Amino acid sequence: MWATLMREFADSPAQSRVVRFLLENGFGVSPEGRVTCNGIEIPATHIARAIGIDRRVVDATARRIASLEGTAEVFARMRATPDLSQVADFLGLTVITIIPPDAQQRGIVGAAVDILSRHNLAIRQIFVTDPYLVEAPKLVIILDEPLPVGVVEELRALPQVKQLIF
Repeated sequence: MWATLMREFADSPAQSRVVRFLLENGFGVSPEGRVTCNGIEIPATHIARAIGIDRRVVDATARRIASLEGTAEVFARMRATPDLSQVADFLGLTVITIIPPDAQQRGIVGAAVDILSRHNLAIRQIFVTDPYLVEAPKLVIILDEPLPVGVVEELRALPQVKQLIF
């Protein structure tokens, strides 16, 4: 999907930036060619300001996305979800961020979840940033409770872990 989108928008670096921004933020595009977030329309001027481009580029990109078979269907179904890592301190949650040496490597999520489940830790939320959309992909795991002794060392010892932040 990502490669197809980049080929489709290769003729316009500004529109490529809009597409990347929409995907990074889980924003959709309505059949009418309007940027949306969970069905709520977002003014093109707000998107343009956020990425430092002209509003007309955002409008043109959204209309173009809505006209592309296959791509339009994907963007029509995009949904943003809350990122609890930004409010974890206020909610008493524990955030673990794993930076892998190679985000394309398989088993990163499974290895981390295996360790956490062996310690009977409840996972509240887990998400992975897409290696095609961000320069430094990461795995973020949010737990309901503090980490018991030894878990950090076990996670750091995984071959899929380049850096561990908590």
